[in-house]
Amino acid sequence: MPTDLAVALDAVIVAVSDEEPRVLVRAPEGTLPAGLFDPDADRTLEVGLRRWVTEQTQLQLGHVEQLYTFGDRDRDPQHSDGSRMLSIAYLAFVRESPPAGPARWRAWYDYFPWEDWRQGRPALVDEVIRPAVEAWVAAAGSEERRLRERRARRCTGTRKAGWNPELVLDRYELFWEVGLVAESRAPRGPVLGQAMAGDHRRILATAIGRVRGALGYRPVVFELLPADFTLFRLQRTVEALAGVRLHKGNFRRLVVGAKLVEATGRRAAEGPGRPAELYRFRRDVVAERNILRVSINSPAR
Repeated sequence: MPTDLAVALDAVIVAVSDEEPRVLVRAPEGTLPAGLFDPDADRTLEVGLRRWVTEQTQLQLGHVEQLYTFGDRDRDPQHSDGSRMLSIAYLAFVRESPPAGPARWRAWYDYFPWEDWRQGRPALVDEVIRPAVEAWVAAAGSEERRLRERRARRCTGTRKAGWNPELVLDRYELFWEVGLVAESRAPRGPVLGQAMAGDHRRILATAIGRVRGALGYRPVVFELLPADFTLFRLQRTVEALAGVRLHKGNFRRLVVGAKLVEATGRRAAEGPGRPAELYRFRRDVVAERNILRVSINSPAR
């Protein structure tokens, strides 16, 4: 018999405020704003997404982009009758404002605390993650163990390999298999980060990886800033998204040298000392180049 198929539209809505990247979630379920696609009422998928977001949060979205389609079997426990739930996720950037209804802004590092390296290597990487992953590797047979070692090295930076900030989804899926997250089929020991319903933390991991990757080739960060900003605020916003501290001089030389910004001729107070110069994004700049790649891969020492 044919399987019934339902199509959901999920929104990962990202803002940065107080140097923290935040995502909009519905309380108390801990889900992303979402709803079913209505082919009769919604002319396009994006129209349906915007309708659901407005109904649930009263927020009006600007630019949105399709993120990924999630359709694994049994991904939604509410559809245990054999029907299939297909979710088409979108990513949107906004400036934080109070949402209506049960929606709340939450720091995305509440869900992924191991991804925030701005204060250095998180203690839980060595205290919890590395021992658990090493035990998972050791528990396999010889052939499987080699595969697990390779995967662990790539995802977590073990065995002298570096930690790649963009592999957010790969790490989450590894931790799901090891049992380090509450959504795992068999959680073991302490679980890490705030859980989300269904596979919404997996969707969020996909979005964070997309955002971090995009920092290197297109200026998504400027969608999260006011029209005029200081270079300090620009750097702190990039650092919040990337999860690392960047070298101040290198960052500023890269941004100014690439002519991504231009001075406004005005200044704004930003703490004690001389007021900082205000800049604006040059929207006429062609974005098809490695805008911030060097700086993100060269964090402050």
